[in-house]
This record gives sequence, C-alpha cells and structure tokens, in this order.
Amino acid sequence: MMRIFLFGAGYSARAFARIMADTTDFIGGTTRDSDKLAALKQDGITPFLFQGTHASQEIVSALEDVTHIVISTSPGQTGDPVYAQFGDTIRSGMPKLKWIGYLSTVGVYGDYGGAWVDETTPCHPVSARSVERVDAEQDWQKLADEHRVPLAVLRLGGIYGPGRNAFVNLANGTARRLNKAGQVFNRIHVDDIAGALRFLAERNEAGVFNVTDDEPAPPQDVVAYAAELMGIEPPAESHFETAELTPMARSFYGENKRVSNARLKKLGFAFRYPDYGTAFSTMWRDGSWR
Repeated sequence: MMRIFLFGAGYSARAFARIMADTTDFIGGTTRDSDKLAALKQDGITPFLFQGTHASQEIVSALEDVTHIVISTSPGQTGDPVYAQFGDTIRSGMPKLKWIGYLSTVGVYGDYGGAWVDETTPCHPVSARSVERVDAEQDWQKLADEHRVPLAVLRLGGIYGPGRNAFVNLANGTARRLNKAGQVFNRIHVDDIAGALRFLAERNEAGVFNVTDDEPAPPQDVVAYAAELMGIEPPAESHFETAELTPMARSFYGENKRVSNARLKKLGFAFRYPDYGTAFSTMWRDGSWR
C-alpha cells in the first residue's frame, strides 16, 4: 500500500488525503501553523510542523518509508522551501519513493491573448510568482531525473470548492463582477484536483498535466450564474480599468489564455466537474458550497 507525505497539507492536499484514506497505510502532512495540527489529525493526516527554514529530524525519519510525496507549497524569491530543505533527503534518504507530484499553476504559461495553450506551449510567465513556479518546476524535474523517479507536474486552474466559491462571496457580500473585454479564466474544482492526483499517483505517471475544466469563461458570468441559482440579483458589472484592485488581483487579469486538459483526458481521467455550470448546480443542489 501507498505511504503518502504531503508537503503543504492545505486545501487541495487535504482533499486528496480524504479520498486516499482507505487505500494507504500512512498519510503525513506539514503545516506552518501549529493551530492547524489538530485539524490535520482529524482528517487522518499525521501532522508535522514545517516553517520552511530547516529540515526537522522528525520529518526526515517519517520520509524513510514514504512511497509517494505531493508538494503543495509556494516557492518564494529564494526558491522552493521543500526542495531547499529536503532535496538531499529525497535524493538519498527515501529508498522506497516511487512518485512525486508537484502542484503548480497555469500561470506559468503567461499571457497568450485568449488563445488555447497546452503542455507543449512555451512558458512565458508574467508575474514574479509565476516565474518562481517555473523555476520550482525545473528544480523538481532535475531532482526527479537524478533520483530516477517519476514526477507529475499538475498545472492548476483557479481553484474552487466547498467554502471557496462565488456562492460564498455572494452570501457575504464580497462578490464582484469585473468586466475586462475578452478575458477568460480556467477553473478547477478541488475534488478534481484530488481525483487527478489519485489517478496519476496510482499509475506512477510522469509528465506535465493541465488540471483545468473544459470551459474557460469570463469571471463575471460565473458570478451571474451563481446568483441565478441562489435566486438573487447579481452585483452590477464594473469595468476592470476603473476598478479598485490589489496589485495581485490586477495581475491575474494581465494573463489571458484558454488552457487545454486534453492530455490528462487521453490518459483516461474523467473530470467530475468538467465545467463551472455542472459544478455550481451540483454544489447548490447538495449544499456542498458551504
């Protein structure tokens, strides 16, 4: 059976842990916040503190018998903290390692003016955080090649799911309908991230895979659809050019592309929520949006 370790046991990684609980002997996971240790334990994850600054002996020891690792942490200006602190351990202290999964972002492609991109499309990242992601992908590929272990890089669209969606934003009054001509985004439900991780891990699959929905869509349309399901009036549209936005929020609109998920589907993966309409109607009907 698999023994899994999650570096960065956050929203997506915990969803993966939930669907793997009955097929594993061990799931370990890190958090930077000691207040979250108990919550990880409740999810069936053996919790470890990792602040990104040093490799604790406790984690090094836990990794000795691990067969599959998932990296779901953000790199910074100094690189990927997991790679920096545990790279040597992964190279020489994990004799049973069979597979590495790295959660990246479609932001690595940069701006393609709304054109379609796939895994063969050159990366021209725009934002600093996407440049850091490209560097991290390359570091992990180098390590995987050295260790002769398969690496799957999952490039994710905009993540949503329970507690993180337009219904929540409409309910708490923070929803906005920003209109920028021609702008579209791909999205992905967290259950499909978890499903893709399981699909690739069980096959020890290697490669780069776009994990996104089938329907890149204008963000204002998604909010309007959620409001329609809720039976309320959507917020009025506001123009992107004159809207008050944080620098990070504005930077997301500096990249416009349609991301193909064909490679993953050709392997045989079936998305549970292939478009936001399917996902939102399901979440509203069964109450899983909360």
